[in-house]
Order: sequence, then C-alpha cells, then structure tokens
Amino acid sequence: MKQILQNLGTGETLLAEVPCPRRGSGQVLSETTRSLVSLGTEKMLIDFGKGSWLAKARSQPDKVKQVLQKIKTDGLFTTVDAVRAKLDTPIPLGYCNVGVVLEADTTSGRQPGERMISNGPHAEMVVVPENLTARVPEKVSDEQAAFAVVGAIALQGVRLLLPTLGERVVVSGLGLIGLLAVQILRAHGCQVMGIDFDARKLELARQFGAETVDLSTGVDPVAATQHWTHGTGVDAVLITASAKGDELIHQVANMCRQRGRIVLVGVVGLHLQRADFYEKELSFQVSCSYGPGRYDPNFEKRGFDYPIGFVRWTEQRNFQAVLELMAEGKLDVGPLITHRYQFEDALEGYQAVSDPQALGILLDYGAAQGQGSKKVAQVVDGAATVGTPKKVERASRDEIGVAFVGAGGFTTRTLLPLLPKEKVKRRTIVSSQGVSAAHAAKKFGFESVASDFGSVLEDASIDAVFITTPHHLHATMVCEALQAGKHVFVEKPLALTRAELEQVEQVLDANPSCCLMVGFNRRFSPHMLAVKDWLRASTTAKSIIITVNAGAIPAEHWTQDPEVGGGRIVGEACHFVDLARYLVGAPIEVTHGFAMGGGEGRLGDCVAIQLQFADGSLATIHYLANGSKDFPKERIEVFAGGRVIVCDNFRKTREIGGANRKLNSRGQDKGHRAELVAFTQTLLSADAPWPIAQEELLEVSKATIEAADQVRVQIAKFGQ
Repeated sequence: MKQILQNLGTGETLLAEVPCPRRGSGQVLSETTRSLVSLGTEKMLIDFGKGSWLAKARSQPDKVKQVLQKIKTDGLFTTVDAVRAKLDTPIPLGYCNVGVVLEADTTSGRQPGERMISNGPHAEMVVVPENLTARVPEKVSDEQAAFAVVGAIALQGVRLLLPTLGERVVVSGLGLIGLLAVQILRAHGCQVMGIDFDARKLELARQFGAETVDLSTGVDPVAATQHWTHGTGVDAVLITASAKGDELIHQVANMCRQRGRIVLVGVVGLHLQRADFYEKELSFQVSCSYGPGRYDPNFEKRGFDYPIGFVRWTEQRNFQAVLELMAEGKLDVGPLITHRYQFEDALEGYQAVSDPQALGILLDYGAAQGQGSKKVAQVVDGAATVGTPKKVERASRDEIGVAFVGAGGFTTRTLLPLLPKEKVKRRTIVSSQGVSAAHAAKKFGFESVASDFGSVLEDASIDAVFITTPHHLHATMVCEALQAGKHVFVEKPLALTRAELEQVEQVLDANPSCCLMVGFNRRFSPHMLAVKDWLRASTTAKSIIITVNAGAIPAEHWTQDPEVGGGRIVGEACHFVDLARYLVGAPIEVTHGFAMGGGEGRLGDCVAIQLQFADGSLATIHYLANGSKDFPKERIEVFAGGRVIVCDNFRKTREIGGANRKLNSRGQDKGHRAELVAFTQTLLSADAPWPIAQEELLEVSKATIEAADQVRVQIAKFGQ
C-alpha cells in the first residue's frame, strides 16, 4: 500500500510503498476513502524538515540542551550518530482520516463495512485504537467527515471556554480551526467576532454569522471589541492563531471584561504580563488537542473509557459530537474546501500548503472497493500461525539469511548499521505498521518487507530471527521462532515473568540445535573484555559495584507498564546483572532486590540489587533514576586482589594498582558491533560455541525477574 511520509532530516515528502499495517487487539483496520491535510501541524513538520541544521536547532532549543548534555556524557561522535539517525527516520503525516472498516474486535463498537473517522495518517490502510474512531452518520459525506478530527480540536477549545447563550466571544485567527470554532460558537448561541488579516477568511467568517475585524487595515482590535461590546469587554477569547511574540496574548487580555476567559488552541508566545490578568482576574487555559483521553495510554491504547457520568466529553465523544453537528447542518465545511487531489497526486497537493488561500486540502483515495482485505496480513491480534516446526541441524554454511521483527529506533540506529554484511543476507524486515520497516528495508538493503511474523517463520531462506519488538512480545516470539527451527537474537529482556521464562526454557530444551542469544551487549565491549583479561590473574573473590545513573522516565512511558515493558528492572537492569555474571564467571546463588522508598522510588526504578555468586564474589547494582545528568551514566568498579578497576561510560577504563593499565575509546563502545559479529559467526560455523551459554541466559533472566518481584512487593508495602 502507499502512505505519505516526511523525512525530517532532508525535508523530503514521500509517497512511499509500505506493508499493510497489522491490526492488534483493541484496534480497528480500515481502508481510507478521504483524508484532510492539516495546514498547521503538517506544514510545521515540512518546514522543519526543509530547514538547515541551524534552523532546526533554533526552533527546538530544549532539544539542543539535550544534545549538549548527551555530548558531555556519551561523546561527540556517539551523539552525532544518534541525532542523524533520529532525523533520518521518516514519520507518517496526517491525522484526519475517513475510511471503511475492514476488521475490528468482536467486542468493538465498529462493524466491518461501516464508515468511520479516525486520527489515522494519510495511507491507503490504517490501524487505529478503537477509542480514536467514530461512526460516520448516513447524512454526512466522506468529504465532510474528513473535517471531524480537526473539528474536535476546535470543539474542545470551545468547551473549555464554557460559553453560554448570548455571550460575546472573539476568535483570534481564522484558519481552518478558527472558522470551525466560529460555527460551533454560533451553534451555542454566542455572538462571535472573528479577527484575521486575510480578507477571504474574514468573508467566510461573516458567511458563518460572525462580525469581523480586518487587521490588514491597521484597525485596533481592542478598540473594535470595546465598540462591539459597548465598552464592557468580551466574555471570552479563543486563540486559534499562530504568533511568535507575546503581543497577541497581551492584546486579547485587554479585550476581555472583568473575569473573562481565554483559551489557547494555537501557538503563541506566553510571557504573560501579570497586570493584564491580575487586575481583571482573567482565567487562561491551554486546550489539549481533541479532548480528555488524549495522550493517556489507558484510554487510547488499552481502550479504557472514562465513565460518562464523570467525563462527559472524551476525545471520542467530541468526534461524534462534531459529526452530529454536520448531520444536523449546523457545521458547514463545504466552503472550507479549497483543494482536491487524488491520493496518487498527493505530493502535488502538498505544494498547496504554501498557498495563502489554502484551507481544506482533501485527498481522495477513490471509493472503497472492498479489496482491502486482500492486502491485510493474515494476523489477528498479534497471533501468528506457525507451520510445522523445522529442525535445523548444525552445519557450517557459506551464508545465513536473517529477518528483523521490529524496526524501531534502536534497531535502525544501533543494530542494523552494525550488522555484518559479509555472508549475511538480509531477507525480511517486519513492523506492525509497516512504515518503519519500509524505510529500513530501503536504507539497509532488505529483500522484502512484511507486517506479519508468520511469514518469517514459514520462510525457509531465513535462518535467524532478530526480535526487537516491545518487551511483552519477546517470550512468545522466541518460542515460536525456536519451534520453527530458527536461531534467535532477542533484545533484552528475554521474558517478563517466571512463567514466560519457564516456557522459553522448555522450548529451548526441545530445540538444542537452535541458538538463543539475548542482546546483553555490554559483556562484548572492548572495555569489559579488557577488564576480564586484567582479572584473569586474580584467584580471589571479587566485589563489583555497578552504578547506573539511568535518569527518570515518566510513569506513562511504555517501559514502566508492567504488562508491556515489564518495568525498568526487568527491561534494563538485566544488562547489569548479566555484566556482573560475566565479570565474576561463576553462577549466581542468591539475589536480593531492594526498593528505595519515598516519591522518587514509587515507580520501582530506584533500586539496589545484591548478588552472591558460587565462588564467594559479591555484586551490588545501584540502578537509579534520581541522579544528575552531569554524573556518568554507567560506572563499573571491580575490587579484587589489591586492585581497583574503574570503567566510566564505556569510554575510559583504568586499573588502580597492579600494572595500572588504561583503555580509552574515541566514543562509547558498549559492544553492539562485537555481539552481532559473535552471533552471526557462530551460525556460520558448526564448531563455534554459542556466544553466551544458554543456561547463563536463563540464569541471568531468572535472577533479574526475582529481584524485580521483590522490589514490587516492597513498593506495594510502602503504599499501604
């Protein structure tokens, strides 16, 4: 299928061929008939992409600070590579989509064959969470429905104004959202004044029943509103304009009456003058997109609705309300359509975003032909159908075929650039939405792109599968790949629970000729190889202290979700349990996890993990999210045989005592390249041992899960 993408690095807008997205649980798959180009958001992204590096930096000063901090801790070259890779990844454009439902859960409110709107991108097929969809009424055409999502943005701003019948309200900025807001306010029974520079937009506002102020004539808008309200001042102002300075917010404050209300939907400078708001006791609020539920993963991704008795208008209910206004003839979007293009001519249509007369740019995909289901991957809710397991006998080979399942940032920025090219054939890359996989396939030379895991398992030309999906999918996919006779490289963690780990162990025992590798890259770093070598002469037990200054991650981030990411201990601290196991070289016998109490420890990402080993060695891992970014992110200290070995951030390693050896790297080297070489070379040679002993992988995973379980119990007690 085709989809519109934007490369933020080069500024190029693409009509790309990508796999059809795969529908997961709680999601709806639809075939697009119309979509609307957003002149605000999409033009901003296009302009950002076309800007120079200096222009990009000026437009995002907060990002510049993050980059400078990363240079300080990780080094210049590592940071430059990360920034370039980030900007090189194309992003989907569009969020106003109309289509015909092809697939949905049986418990969903959507039915195959019905028309629906969603915030899906510009693509022939889209997959969206159920709570971000709404059914299109019979009286509303697809062209009208394409305005429903952007209409919900206007509606949410109006709701926050709390307008009442007869109030006088100013709409500052008569772009698409502003003109929709004018009509919604008129439907509320308000008197409306629209303010803008554009004569054509002002004429449309008058057509919709508003008074207007033409700023291009030099008229004072504050004086105009005073005249309109007979000196009282307006009841409320909805700002739907975009302005860099602070003058606009000062201006609208002067328009308001005592205790007037101001709601910001657009983008303006926000250096508020206290006197403007203090003397009149004005209220000011910023509107968040479509309404309650926006950016809440429980609402949008997991499908948990807010009870209507407590939250009357969610983003989904706002969608439906806009559609009902259209059905009743109270919201007229016909005059707002300025350009129409067939989807195959979409790139030509994007030239129109620079047209000062542009408002509504519609993309027409042609009438849905009901053929979409033929394009859909035969995977429902993420469950792949696995064929008869094929046993792989160990034998040397001239080349191996590999597939990647998951094409996110870590895969494209770290693993694929370092994957050996010689004797490694890149067969297939898979992602559920298809966009990232299509870009990665083109950039890294994969033969094919897919959105279903089953096709990889059934492909006899694929010898090894790299699994880099969200954590909760790892154990199941590992088992399916091993059962299909594939070697497996899975990014950490191997499993989230003991039950999952036991399942992996059983499948691994049943398929001893298949290699399982977990992405414990740090043991392959030249710094850790040096430390291991320097310790060889030491016959005494070792004491290892690993300090991880991990930094805070918001509670709503997917890695913090116990069901999806497993939490940061299982998901990230496993790296350091493995590293301690590698440096000691003896089995872990006892594991204790200790959670920090108080507010900073509430997420379970400020912990101490203590390990005791069979040879008497000890390891303490401090995994902390409450430290300063000015401190090294990772520090490893080893005390043994009268010496101390210290490694800072995998850039500088020194031995204190003994031979006083040192190892410095130009940039960070955490061992990613070496681990990939070790894995692929193992599969090419029948005699090579597995890069990491299989029982060691299971041992490390078991110890990490045990520590995480102990931490959860302690946090639960803290909350009592």
